[in-house]
Amino acid sequence: MSMKLNVKLITDNLADELIAGMRSASGIYIMTSFLMKSGVRLLAPHLKSAVERGAEVKMLAGDYLYITQPEGLLDLLELDDRIEARLWRSMGTSFHPKAYLFDYDNGEGLLIVGSSNFSFSALKTGFEWNLAMNAQAEPYTFQMALDKFMESFYHEATLPVNPDSIKLYEEEYLKYHQKNPELIRRITEMEESEIDPGFEADMFEEEEVVEGTTIRPRPAQAEALEALERTLEEQYDKAMVVMATGLGKTYLAAFFAQRFTKVLFIAHREEILLQARQSFGRVLPDRTYGIYNGEHKEGTADCVFASIFTLGMKKHRESFAKYDFDLIIVDEFHHAASASYSSVIEYFQPQFLLGITATPDRMDGKDVYAICDGNVAYQIHFIEAIRRQWLAPFQYFGVYDETDYSKIRWLGTRYDEEQLLSAQLQETQAERIYEAWMRHKQTRTIAFCSSIRQADYLAEAFCSRGVSVVSLHSRGTEMSRGEAIRRLTNGQLEVVFTVDLFNEGTDIPSVDTLLFVRPTESLTVFTQQVGRGLRLSEGKTHCVIIDLIGNYRNADVKFRLFEDRDDEEGSGKRKGVVASAPAGCEIQLDTRVVNLLQELSRKRLPHREKLHHDFLELKCELGAIPTYMELHLYGDSPSQAYRNEFGSYFGFLHWAELLNEQEIKVYTRYEAWLRDVEKTVMTKSYKMIVLLYMLERGSEQWSDPVEPQEVAPFFYNYLMEKEHRRRIDFSDTESRKLWEPGEVTQAKVAKLIADMPMSKWAGAKGSLTQFKDNVFSLSFEVREEDKAILHRWTEEICLYRLHAHFERREEKVGK
Repeated sequence: MSMKLNVKLITDNLADELIAGMRSASGIYIMTSFLMKSGVRLLAPHLKSAVERGAEVKMLAGDYLYITQPEGLLDLLELDDRIEARLWRSMGTSFHPKAYLFDYDNGEGLLIVGSSNFSFSALKTGFEWNLAMNAQAEPYTFQMALDKFMESFYHEATLPVNPDSIKLYEEEYLKYHQKNPELIRRITEMEESEIDPGFEADMFEEEEVVEGTTIRPRPAQAEALEALERTLEEQYDKAMVVMATGLGKTYLAAFFAQRFTKVLFIAHREEILLQARQSFGRVLPDRTYGIYNGEHKEGTADCVFASIFTLGMKKHRESFAKYDFDLIIVDEFHHAASASYSSVIEYFQPQFLLGITATPDRMDGKDVYAICDGNVAYQIHFIEAIRRQWLAPFQYFGVYDETDYSKIRWLGTRYDEEQLLSAQLQETQAERIYEAWMRHKQTRTIAFCSSIRQADYLAEAFCSRGVSVVSLHSRGTEMSRGEAIRRLTNGQLEVVFTVDLFNEGTDIPSVDTLLFVRPTESLTVFTQQVGRGLRLSEGKTHCVIIDLIGNYRNADVKFRLFEDRDDEEGSGKRKGVVASAPAGCEIQLDTRVVNLLQELSRKRLPHREKLHHDFLELKCELGAIPTYMELHLYGDSPSQAYRNEFGSYFGFLHWAELLNEQEIKVYTRYEAWLRDVEKTVMTKSYKMIVLLYMLERGSEQWSDPVEPQEVAPFFYNYLMEKEHRRRIDFSDTESRKLWEPGEVTQAKVAKLIADMPMSKWAGAKGSLTQFKDNVFSLSFEVREEDKAILHRWTEEICLYRLHAHFERREEKVGK
């Protein structure tokens, strides 16, 4: 497309401009408050044509006021599965963007922003104003718009559009419309005062003081480097390092990068890129450095620091060859399982992929485990770092919050903001918070709030009491973030009230007090925020944590953070509702807080209901019933809990009424077999390798008998192809001797298979396998009409058990 306009006002028939823009675009990115069925039908053939010639099409619509039509989302979903669509969950906050972006292979681009939503009237016949601008006229603005689109598209407030998410949205949509007959009046009122969705702004570069000219690894970094060296020797090409905030993950990455020539460092925030470039420059002063984001495209440097939102666009990702980088480092690796990262990680083929994080999601890293092939090279929890005096100890004060959260509407992932604010913005509440802060505070405080309005309100309340404070957030104009940090560091400010600006990528070592005045909805976020206060600093003896605890959902979950994972007793069980503090730290709770936590523990969701709830959330996210492996990797509840409660994962699906008529018959007939595969003892992987061989013969032949010598080549190759499998399952002297070079023969492997997995499984109490005359078989017949379903289910269990076996043993070896 040849650009002739610089800036153009469009007051009617925007559709014609959009259709013209789509014709040769390589990327089409649409963000609209409301998506209507009429708009989808109007532009459907043009969107379809674009994806068929290879264009990338992404659409983001909002659920604000439930105007977006479920049938419109369904039409878009059915148009072409290459169109990626997501739904912004506004949670009552105004969501009003109307932006149409077109990117072209020749470097040109078109941005249209204005009043038109995605409907026939707005695009064709309505009274609308829109401003069109080409990228050549304002390249910086265009690139910023592309970056902001990608950031919004993959924001945590969005859901992928799929049949499950549409169904859930439709239920909310119908309820809302039944309760709000005067909807048009409310839309008009709400649109008169738009509110920014709340993206972070004012990026800054926070310098870390380094003494001397030679940078050497700290103790934690040295240990992690040694672990990564072992990983390389074991021929892994991926690994994750989990290090508590404040131990220097970025410097670790820089030290590790010394052995590689071309390095790509990926992060989701500009300030992280700038800080990382600075840290790498101190460790590797002879390298060249480049930023690759919306504004800069310095991709030829030795070390490239790239925004995930820029690389997330096909055009920019594919401007690099797949093998351009020897080492790729993904910062804050707990984000890596999200959609924004997957296309990037799948595209590049480095010699080594390193993920670094302080907080793998769900505190066990399962959702990112598969991305690094199960290889957690090094892990140190912040409790252990405190014990080694690498981080500051803490004194935690749990202060009772009188707010009755049971009367505040829960919206699935958070509380209704308006109802929450009406409880929070009270003078009596502000006074209680002020008194708790005065009672326990030290010199420099970061206060974490649940909303901008709460931050502003409390800042004003503290200021009226003579405290030097600032409310710092994405819509503030009083002070830049960099200036606020400088003033807090030098003592000019006592308190910074913020929302989520200090969760990741910012270290202020002198902060010695943290104040939490928000319900804790995410253990990961709470972990990140606690880490803001644990950095060592001259004159700082400890960090004070002041936490308001009320009867909000999962209030007791946060105390998992303080559990000592290396408890010498090894019981793994908490003695009471709160973990005991590690040496040098204190946990003090108001009496009413202790009573509250005990009550919450008693009122926990019944176990089956909790498992069902977590399963449905994952099913909605994936858009389909998760496989057993997906349940294990991505589910909130431990996968083994489903087996323990229902006998097998498919027993749970039967209980949840998610099996069809034929599947119910199969489950009823072969329930005992599914339980046997789930629960047969596995000290080594051998049984499941035999079963995997049988399954790989296909759905028709999988249940046929098999002899040990037939399995031997597959068995040997499976264990030998991955070093960690050999290391884990050949750990005893007898096994090691058997597999020594020159000692292995097919006869020996066949004898091992006969003596161990086949004989032991067949000889176990209640086993549904048998081993007679050197033939291993099932002790029951599988009907022809049942073979395909039972094959699929058995394979899911087998693959899950193999993964879980090596994962569990790897963690034990790591410890």
